[in-house]
Amino acid sequence: MPTMKARIVHITIGRDWREVYTFAAKPENMPLWASGLSSGLEPDGTDWITSGPLGSARVTFSPPNDFGVLDHLVTMESGLKVHNALRVVPNGDGAEVMFTLLKLPDMSEEHFAADADWVKKDLESLKKIMEEQETTDGTERR
Repeated sequence: MPTMKARIVHITIGRDWREVYTFAAKPENMPLWASGLSSGLEPDGTDWITSGPLGSARVTFSPPNDFGVLDHLVTMESGLKVHNALRVVPNGDGAEVMFTLLKLPDMSEEHFAADADWVKKDLESLKKIMEEQETTDGTERR
């Protein structure tokens, strides 16, 4: 397969990167911010099953790590496997969250742009949640 067109969609979050990673790494939290993937995830062994805008899919998450890697492999009902590279990295006292969006074969430019907009909306939801939640020491973040 030839390389695919890629777009990095990112957002800066005013919250310690480790707290952002810890929240975002929990599959149970994904429906709160990742509308592009799921309206809910159900555990199935070490994987998770979701029903989202693209139908049912099996999701395999990267194991917990100290590097902010939140990659996940989505296997669609059709058998298509989509590797989603998602990273949380330190940015001063906050975090930068980056999603690498790949333009799949046979995907139109319009669909690719719409996917990028959807990812941006999801990252904005994550930002809102993280910047409005209380910190681990109990103080309010605003």
